[in-house]
Amino acid sequence: MQNTKARVNIYALLSRVLLQELDLDLLKTIKNDENILEFFPTLKEWQPFKELNDKVLIEEYLNPDFVNLSILHLIPYETFYTREDQKIETGGANPVTDMYSAYDYMVDFEVARAISADHIGVELEFMHHLSVAEMEAKTDNNEAAVKEFREVQHEFLNKHLLKWAPMYLINMKFEARTPLYYDVAEMALEFILSDNEYLVKELNI
Repeated sequence: MQNTKARVNIYALLSRVLLQELDLDLLKTIKNDENILEFFPTLKEWQPFKELNDKVLIEEYLNPDFVNLSILHLIPYETFYTREDQKIETGGANPVTDMYSAYDYMVDFEVARAISADHIGVELEFMHHLSVAEMEAKTDNNEAAVKEFREVQHEFLNKHLLKWAPMYLINMKFEARTPLYYDVAEMALEFILSDNEYLVKELNI
C-alpha cells in the first residue's frame, strides 16, 4: 500500500506542475515539505529560491519558464510526436480518449493549460486517476481490480507516455531556464521509466 500511495502522490505532483503555472499555495507546499524538496535538488540550492519572496519568484522566474516550456517553444502533446504531420489531434480521434472514457476520466480544460487530451500533464493525471483507483481496490481487498488497474497503467505507459514523453522531457530539461523545471523534467523522466519497471515486476510480465 505504501508503494501505491507514494505513486499516487508523485503522479499528482508531476501532473499538477506540468499542467499549469504554479500558484502561491503550491510553491509554499514545495518550499515547506522536505519530502517534496528531495525531488528538486537543483531548486533547493538556487539562490533566488532561497532569497526572493514567493510572488516575485513566481511572476518573474517560474511562470515565464512554464510558458516558455509548455506554450511558446516546446509542444507537450503526444500526437505532435507520434503523427507524421506533427499536428495535434484536438478532437475525439485523439488516441488517448478511448482509455479515458473507459475508466471514467474527464479532462478539465478550464483548469489545465492544455488544448488537447494528450498533453503530458493530462496523461500523468490519468495515471494518477488509475493509481488512486488501484489504491481504493487494495483497501477493499479486491485483488482482481488491483490487477486490472495495474494492467491498464502498464498498457497506458507503454502505448502512450513512454512512446513520446521522454523526448519532450529531455528537450524540457535542455530548454529549462529555472531549476524547478529542470528538476521536474528529470524527475518525471526517471519516474515513468522506473514506474514501468515496478508494474512489470508486480504483474510478473
